[in-house]
Amino acid sequence: MKSKMMKFQAQVCKTFSNAKRLEVLTLLKTGEMTVNELTKVLKTTKANASQHLKVMRMRGILKTRREGTNIYYRIANKKLASACSLMQEALSQIMDGHSQGFDGD
Repeated sequence: MKSKMMKFQAQVCKTFSNAKRLEVLTLLKTGEMTVNELTKVLKTTKANASQHLKVMRMRGILKTRREGTNIYYRIANKKLASACSLMQEALSQIMDGHSQGFDGD
């Protein structure tokens, strides 16, 4: 059972290895958005944004709802957003340490 969970965790972490997908997650922390809204904020093409959203949806990171012709994307589990925020805080501290000569030992 743990092996299955760790494999899934690795897949999700791989999904987050893309900076645009991390941006999407950060943007969706405040609420749901359409692909058009995300495209404008991310300054990318609709096709590119849609591809990232598809990958995240397939991994269970995002959920959707349809309203008329619009599809709204939201984070499937708020704990994912919290985990991402925690990781960003930790990495920020590491970066601050490196800028002051910290070598990680």
